[in-house]
Amino acid sequence: MNVAERLPKFADAFPFDSFNRMQASAYPAIMERDENVVVSAPTASGKTALAELAICKTLADGGTALFLAPLRALTNEKESEWERFEEMGYSVYVVTGERDLSPRRAERADILVMTPEKADSATRKHDSARYGFIRDVDCCVIDEVHLLDSDRRGAVLEVTISRLRRLCGPRIVALSATMPNVDDVARWLDAPPECTFEFDDAYRPVPLEASVKTYSRGDNPFADKYRRLYRALDLAEPHIGDGGQALVFVASRQDTVRAAEKARDELAKRDVPMGARGDYDFHTEAQELQNQTLRKSVLDGVGFHHAGLAKGDKDRVEEWFKRGDVQLLFSTSTLAWGVNLPARCVVIRDTKLHDPLEGEVDMSPLDVLQMLGRAGRPGYDDAGYAYVVCQYSDKQRYEQLLSEGKEIESRLAGELDAHLNAEISLGTIRDLEDVMDWLETTFYYVRAQSAPDGYDFGGRLRERVRETLSRLVESGFVETGTDLGVEGTALGRLASRYYLRLDTAERFADLAARESVDEGAVLECVAGAAEFDSVSCRSAERDAVNSILSGSDSLDDDGHRKVLAILRASMTGSTPGELQSDAWVIRQNALRLLAALREFLDTFDAPVAANLARRTEARVEHGVSAGAVGLTAIDGVGAGRAQRLADEGMVTPADVVAAGQEGLVDAGMSEGVAETLLRNARDLPVVEVEWGEFPSSVGRGQNDMRELRVRSTAGGARANVAVTVNGVEMADTTAYLGETTVPAAVFGGSADEMTFEVTVAFPDLPVSPVSESRTVRVE
Repeated sequence: MNVAERLPKFADAFPFDSFNRMQASAYPAIMERDENVVVSAPTASGKTALAELAICKTLADGGTALFLAPLRALTNEKESEWERFEEMGYSVYVVTGERDLSPRRAERADILVMTPEKADSATRKHDSARYGFIRDVDCCVIDEVHLLDSDRRGAVLEVTISRLRRLCGPRIVALSATMPNVDDVARWLDAPPECTFEFDDAYRPVPLEASVKTYSRGDNPFADKYRRLYRALDLAEPHIGDGGQALVFVASRQDTVRAAEKARDELAKRDVPMGARGDYDFHTEAQELQNQTLRKSVLDGVGFHHAGLAKGDKDRVEEWFKRGDVQLLFSTSTLAWGVNLPARCVVIRDTKLHDPLEGEVDMSPLDVLQMLGRAGRPGYDDAGYAYVVCQYSDKQRYEQLLSEGKEIESRLAGELDAHLNAEISLGTIRDLEDVMDWLETTFYYVRAQSAPDGYDFGGRLRERVRETLSRLVESGFVETGTDLGVEGTALGRLASRYYLRLDTAERFADLAARESVDEGAVLECVAGAAEFDSVSCRSAERDAVNSILSGSDSLDDDGHRKVLAILRASMTGSTPGELQSDAWVIRQNALRLLAALREFLDTFDAPVAANLARRTEARVEHGVSAGAVGLTAIDGVGAGRAQRLADEGMVTPADVVAAGQEGLVDAGMSEGVAETLLRNARDLPVVEVEWGEFPSSVGRGQNDMRELRVRSTAGGARANVAVTVNGVEMADTTAYLGETTVPAAVFGGSADEMTFEVTVAFPDLPVSPVSESRTVRVE
């Protein structure tokens, strides 16, 4: 089927001239009908072209297409690939958490590219001006819809699609690797039989020979890695020696580097002919790599690839592998989920991996099948060879996975309470009937019909949902009216907004109910959150944890204590080497929780407590002292500059403004940096309290009403202004500074002196509260 003949207007959107057999079979359903479509097809069979067909039809009809990519890295890849659409006059816009969103560009885009998590966020905020564009989606293409079965991300994809369908009713085109129960997905998405396709391995461009190989396990996990590596090299060597290439998947970024280094030495010992050291042009290209280890390794024909490499290095490694200059490539699972980089031989060396939040876990069956599917280079190989290397006790399980595949299950059951709370908080569920209507839009409901023994709890599915709703009401997340209506409470809305587990939300609310909150309580509250329940503390880490905490904590669980130790060490930028491997992931999750806790404290306690949480959050993020943390509010100031300024006596943005450009230069800043920092500091508030003609004395029994003016002489921010008299609160207001006034009643009571204190706290800034006081004698 010739592309130009069928799609003359969009021929330039495709990097080939003819559709293959699989693509031609699905073409009529996608291009000549309007119903939802579900396609299950082997890896490397050309599913991306089906996504592009659906996009072309949407554009031809004047609509907006949304492409959901399983990984953030793939959103960037699509942006690059789909410059073809840009050249044809259509706008492609990527929306991810790592980029600043331009609502105007998103609204005008013809093709939106997002991850399920970002689409979830956008649909939750669909009634805001910032995310209103999500309501205008006409077609949603789900890449790798079998992600529904992912423990951590499946439920997010499921509820997001259900919400999107209720929101704007787009056409859904769902693409998947081979899955046995494609009909369940089709029934969930209301795709008719004519638009449901299950292409088997006969449609695979290169036949796949997959098998499971075992290794002799020892007592030392570190040594076992090398046993598996040698086993992987044994399997890959014949294919490399025959002019093919091998792709070996390992558990972590660090493992890709170590395995590549060891493999170079081992293959040299085995005298396997590899590498391009005599190729002057390739040697010159290799010198441009940023990663020095990679630069040495590729010259011997061995490379590694992971998400932490610079984009330029990754692009070059992919190009050299496609070109054949790199014959053996070690990678993490990310490479299997989208980069079109097949090899004659694929070996999965590691079936278990260490997750910072979960401890040692088995690799997802989805990941295993996705990786194995990379075996076989179309146009180069007659067959692809794929191997899983595992211990003998796991052999039967993996053989069953290879022979029968993996049915796609719903993961909503484990998170039903949190997602039901989210829908109620969003207002998409307003009464009990809505709850049942919502349930029927989920994949969970469809699978419960297909596999009642595993899902329906003996015919009690609806009853289970009612019980979940009752628990939400009892716990204060949801409230019911006399008309049987339901709506989210402030607690429920905050839990939904920050994607919290509900027991974590309760934990945060309990902290906000305390009489006083200090930094230690904030850190322990976050470290003990349910999101960290699966964190494990390895024996080699315990001494480092105990050294940091010194018994000054009240947490019982070793995993939670490890989280707390990482947070405390992060505040001073001194995380021990034993804790480094998990620290980044734990810290990023903790920062999200600290931001949530700040709003809980702002809502249920006081802005001063919220400000404390904000300063704690900034210390964890930047690794800066308590005295200098306020400086991190200035754009462009991190830990290093904050400490240099603090050493010169500047500890707040107000101090920086007072010092001026000359003072910053004297503190060691260049003139350009000083100018920028001063400009940014002036965007932040500098507090001034105007007491007016405030009396120094008052007669006993007399009253004198005064009004205090509090203003910022620089930038503005939301602020809480509180007035206390001898420690007793007299006035409290939250306003935008700017400027505000607060009353102060000067009265002659029984005390001989009254101390009036004005405290200004900024809940959203890591700047310490500003206080001023006046003492009035009672005569």
